[in-house]
Amino acid sequence: MKCAQAIVDALRPLEIEVRAGVHTGEVGTAGDKPSGIAVNAAARLVAFAQPSEILVSQTVKDMVAGSGLRFATRGTRELKGIEGSWHLYAVEPSGRRDA
Repeated sequence: MKCAQAIVDALRPLEIEVRAGVHTGEVGTAGDKPSGIAVNAAARLVAFAQPSEILVSQTVKDMVAGSGLRFATRGTRELKGIEGSWHLYAVEPSGRRDA
């Protein structure tokens, strides 16, 4: 997440906005390309992100508990091609916390 935030911060002065999705899980390969549900989930999170926003899954939020990172809830969504509902969170700048 810190890498994604550094990219967002570096591009903002250039008036370029990016979106990022972060999930964790097992990653396989198909040829020389990463594959698997973790890759698909992160890609689906990007589709819900606003410009310059980093969205993470509940899994990631839980794994970084105690890190000092702050999150705002972005609701529950279904991710295309992935079973179940997913709780999404936006990474917040230091000092703000909604969830």
